[in-house]
Amino acid sequence: MIFQVINMSFALPEIFMMVMACIVLLVSAFMGKDSSSVSYWLSQFTLLITAFIIYLSISGTGGITFYGSYIKDPLSDILKLSICIINIFVLSYSWYYLKVRNLFNGEYYALATFATLGMLIMVSSTHFITLYLGLELLSLCLYAMVAMKRKSAMATEAAMKYFILGALASGMLLYGMSIIYGATGSLSLASISTAIQIGHLDNTVLSFGLVFLTIGIGFKFGAVPFHMWLPDVYHGAPTAVTLFISTAPKIAAFSMIMRLFVDGLENLHQYWQGMLIVLSVLSMIIGNVVAIAQTNLKRMLAYSTISHVGFLLLGVLSGTNEGYAASMFYVLIYALTTSGSFGMIILMGRNGFEADNISDYKGMNERNPWFAFMMLILMFSMAGIPPMAGFYTKLMVIKSLISVDLILLAIIAVLMSVVGAFYYLRMIKVMYFENPIEQIKLQAPIDIRILFSSNALLVLLIGIFPSSLMTICITIFS
Repeated sequence: MIFQVINMSFALPEIFMMVMACIVLLVSAFMGKDSSSVSYWLSQFTLLITAFIIYLSISGTGGITFYGSYIKDPLSDILKLSICIINIFVLSYSWYYLKVRNLFNGEYYALATFATLGMLIMVSSTHFITLYLGLELLSLCLYAMVAMKRKSAMATEAAMKYFILGALASGMLLYGMSIIYGATGSLSLASISTAIQIGHLDNTVLSFGLVFLTIGIGFKFGAVPFHMWLPDVYHGAPTAVTLFISTAPKIAAFSMIMRLFVDGLENLHQYWQGMLIVLSVLSMIIGNVVAIAQTNLKRMLAYSTISHVGFLLLGVLSGTNEGYAASMFYVLIYALTTSGSFGMIILMGRNGFEADNISDYKGMNERNPWFAFMMLILMFSMAGIPPMAGFYTKLMVIKSLISVDLILLAIIAVLMSVVGAFYYLRMIKVMYFENPIEQIKLQAPIDIRILFSSNALLVLLIGIFPSSLMTICITIFS
C-alpha cells in the first residue's frame, strides 16, 4: 500500500458538523424535554460556523483526499454553503411550528444536523461508497423525522411509504453501482471515467448499471415515474419536516447526479441523456397537470416540486457546461423559493389549524396585504414570471436546450411553464379576488414574520439582480 498524507483541512466543515451533531444528540438524550431550546441554538450555531468555515475556504486550494473518496472544489464549496444557509432558514421556521404544536424537542434538531452532515458528504463524494454513506445518513434521518408526530396516523403512514420505497430505491442505486464496479473494476468516479474513456468495456453491462443508477436518482429527486412517495410524504409529514425535505436535500440530490453522471459517467452521455429526457418530460407533464386538481396547498407544492425536477433535469441532460450551470442556478433558487412557500403555511397556521388548504388563503389581501404580497412574489417566481428569480432559472434551462438543438424539448418546457402558471395564479386569485371566510389574525411572532419577509424579498432581489449568482454558477463549470 502507498501511504497517503490525508488533507484533513478539506473536510473540516464535515468534521466540525459531525462533532456538533453528536453533542446535540447527547444534549437531547440527557436533558430530555429541557433540551429543546439548547438543541435548537446548538444546531443553528453549528450551521452558522460550518457556513463560515466553508466561506473562508472558498478562495483556498482544492483537491482530492481520503484515498480518492473526497473532493473539495468550487462546486462543493458553493453547494455546501447554500445547504447551510437554506437550513438556517428552515430551522428558524421550524422552531415556531414545533413549539406551537407541542412537538418542540431535541430529536428534531439532532436528526436535522445529522441529515445536513449526510448532505455535505454527498456533495463532496467522488467514490461510490462515500456517496452511498452520505445518502443513507440523510435518508435514515428523514424517515425518522417524517414519523416524528407519533400520534398522527397520516404521518406514520407517510413515514412507512417513504421508508419502504426509499429502501427499494437505495437497493436499486446500490445494485447499479455494483454493476458499474463489475464493468470497470473501480468504485472511484475518476477511475471509472478513465476506464470508460479508454474503452474496451461492455456497453451493455454499463447500460444496465446506468438504468439502476437512474432509478435511484429519480426516486431521490421525486421524478416521474418514481414520484409515488412525494405527495403523500409532503402532505402527511408535519409542515416543518416537509419544509426540510423539500429544500436542501434537493441540492444534495443535484450534487449526486453531477458526481455520478458528469464526473464519473460523462462519456456515456448518449446513454443517460435519453433516460433523463423521459424522466424530465413525464415529470413536467404529470407534475403540472395533476397539480391543477389539488385543493391542498402542500399537495399542490408536492406536484409543483415534481414539475420543477423535470425542468432541473433539462439542464443536466443537455450535457453542456451551460446546462449544468443552469441546473445549479435552478436548484438554488428553487430551494430558496420553496422554503418561503412552506414558511407561509407555518406563518398562517396555529395549534389545531395547519393552514394547508388553498381555501384558507381566501381574501388574504384584506386580512394582511403585506404577507399576501410576499406570497405573490413566491408564486410569481415559481410560475417563472419576470422579474422574479424563477423566470431566469427557466430561461437559462431553455437556452441550454436550444444551444444543443433540443428544440422540441424547449417547446415542451415552455408549454408546461404556461400550464404550471395556472395553479400558481389561482393561488393569487384566491388571495386577492375572493372574500375571506373568517377574519383570522396572524399569531406568528415578529421574528418569524421578518424571516418570511426576508425570504420572499431575497427571491425578488435575486430576480432583479440575477447576474451575481448566475456568474458564480457559470464560473464553476467554465
